[in-house]
Amino acid sequence: MAYYTNIFSPETYQAFTHSDKTIAGFLIRQESLAKKLKPRDILICYITRLSRWCGLLEIADGPYQDSSPIFLDKDDPYIVRFHVRVKIWLPLSTTIPIHIDEIWQNLSFTKSHDKNSNAWTGLLRNSLNKFNEKDGKLLKTILLKQSNNTITSYPLSETEQKKLKIHTVNRTDKIIEVSVPENDDSLEDNQPNQDVRESIKMQALLAEIGACMGLKVWLPKSDRSRVLKKWKKGIDTLLDRLPLNYDETTLSTIEQIDVIWLKGRSIVRAFEVEHTTSVYSGLLRMADLLALQPNMNINLHIVAPDNRQEKVFQEIQRPVFSLLEKGPLSESCSYISYSNLKELSKQKHLDRMTDAVLDDYAELLQSNIL
Repeated sequence: MAYYTNIFSPETYQAFTHSDKTIAGFLIRQESLAKKLKPRDILICYITRLSRWCGLLEIADGPYQDSSPIFLDKDDPYIVRFHVRVKIWLPLSTTIPIHIDEIWQNLSFTKSHDKNSNAWTGLLRNSLNKFNEKDGKLLKTILLKQSNNTITSYPLSETEQKKLKIHTVNRTDKIIEVSVPENDDSLEDNQPNQDVRESIKMQALLAEIGACMGLKVWLPKSDRSRVLKKWKKGIDTLLDRLPLNYDETTLSTIEQIDVIWLKGRSIVRAFEVEHTTSVYSGLLRMADLLALQPNMNINLHIVAPDNRQEKVFQEIQRPVFSLLEKGPLSESCSYISYSNLKELSKQKHLDRMTDAVLDDYAELLQSNIL
């Protein structure tokens, strides 16, 4: 009997938890390592990002290849598989942190390192690395003890809860972890009240214009109560959920955009309102969206004060925004000044206009280069 690592992300941990727990899967590049395992060998399961031990799986047979989805809903990359028997599988709140002294002070690859360092992580960066026998037996004993009736609870800390918001994107060559930060209200709290109010006014104005044109409107849930104080008639037009068929990572990104206009099940236009001196965060969210969905073809807009035009065009030419797979962000995302937005809102017969009229009030970088 030998002991090997089985590294789970929080997402694949949940997928395995909700499966029948009879199959362990690995990437195709790990096939040569997989062939070294034998029946009755033990996989010691570890959740990355949370740094917790979660279970023991015993090899029954394998490896073999199978691409039917288990760990991801589609295009599951973990196609090198074993049939396994669950010896232990812990609920998330009882998974064991690697940093508890009983483990940290006794594992050969952690005991000589500071708990705040990353020097110990080498063995746990990939699945199917072999433990030395002493480490394997120690972890097996501790996990067996935890699975008995006297289970110790290890509730997730606030930091660990935030780490659960990281998502994975399935590329052709590997799985990439990405984060989708939520709107940080604490940043707004540090801005002058007038700045915050003006930003909310612009969101409300955008929502009102879109609704007047017969479009549905999306606002981030963190902003809704404040915007609806300015946009009194918004309750019937505001969407409670996005009717879009995208993966969870893309949806999480879209949900944070300041204002979205939709027609049916399609996004018509998306807006980020940037009132303060920095416009980087709004552009970054737009770039995130295009990086996740390079074939998405929608009109993106940065709405900012009139004196911020130059700043918008400077920021949008950063390399990170200019070298997207879809092409430069400046070709997809335009600038709308506060004064132009207010002028548009005063147009008569907005209810007879389409969103195309917005192009008359938006400015692209290319049109501002002499």
